[in-house]
Amino acid sequence: MKHRFRTPVSWFQNPSLTMPQQYLLELNNATVLRSGTPAIDKLTVKIPLGRNTAVLGPNGSGKSTLVKLITRELYPLHNDAEPPIRILGHERWDISELRSQLGIVSRDMEKALEEGDSRSGIEVVLSGFFSTHALYKHTRVTPAMRDEAIRMLDLMEAANFAKKPINQMSTGEARRVLIARALVIDPQSLILDEPTAGLDIVARRRFLERLQAIAQSGKTIIMITHHVEEVIPEVEWIILLKNGRVFAEGPKCEILVAETLSELYEATLYVSQSSGFYSIELNS
Repeated sequence: MKHRFRTPVSWFQNPSLTMPQQYLLELNNATVLRSGTPAIDKLTVKIPLGRNTAVLGPNGSGKSTLVKLITRELYPLHNDAEPPIRILGHERWDISELRSQLGIVSRDMEKALEEGDSRSGIEVVLSGFFSTHALYKHTRVTPAMRDEAIRMLDLMEAANFAKKPINQMSTGEARRVLIARALVIDPQSLILDEPTAGLDIVARRRFLERLQAIAQSGKTIIMITHHVEEVIPEVEWIILLKNGRVFAEGPKCEILVAETLSELYEATLYVSQSSGFYSIELNS
């Protein structure tokens, strides 16, 4: 059963009351050690539901560790104050229940599904209903589930891949199928790790257009990347990471500027914008 946020009746009866902020992710002085070294170091971040956000940073900045925190593959050190991490307001989650609330597409998930996997596209999408990597003999797939899976494949312009084995798909094809899998449960948010990695320029643009449509439908989009070019116009908030800490954060127009990005990447960069998309290049 899905859990939905419900607004107390008193807020409707008294419009002057302020509705409390609902957060998708809250990190409070979170530290994660990997091989004895802080991959995330006293990181404090709050991402509200409804705020499309991109997390950017160079290699080694802590982005991959952040993804693993959200997917509960890694856990932060505990401190004596408030919990170091909350997801959708809760410190503790049953993993399968969390996966029913968040649509997550990570590079690790993609590799796990593609390596030697002969399941068809429709089977991959259907597995999203059960938070598993496979459909088992005892798994009961209803006609309504199958219809929704087909609808999500169509939404991602991947209907032609319904019968195609995922290990025979191109990177772009598999990526669209995996996002259809993430969307089939109607999650509140979609979290994407390096969403266009491995795509050529045409496939990347078509893929980002699909993400724009998803964002415009009301889903909260969280993009974790080191490519400024992946940030769709619907993203309004930027968090820059460096050495496991927040380097800068704020509205996109204030953060994606040459001075800030040059300092982040320790190089002289030129920033340009076209049709709501940003790009950077070395300023020779």
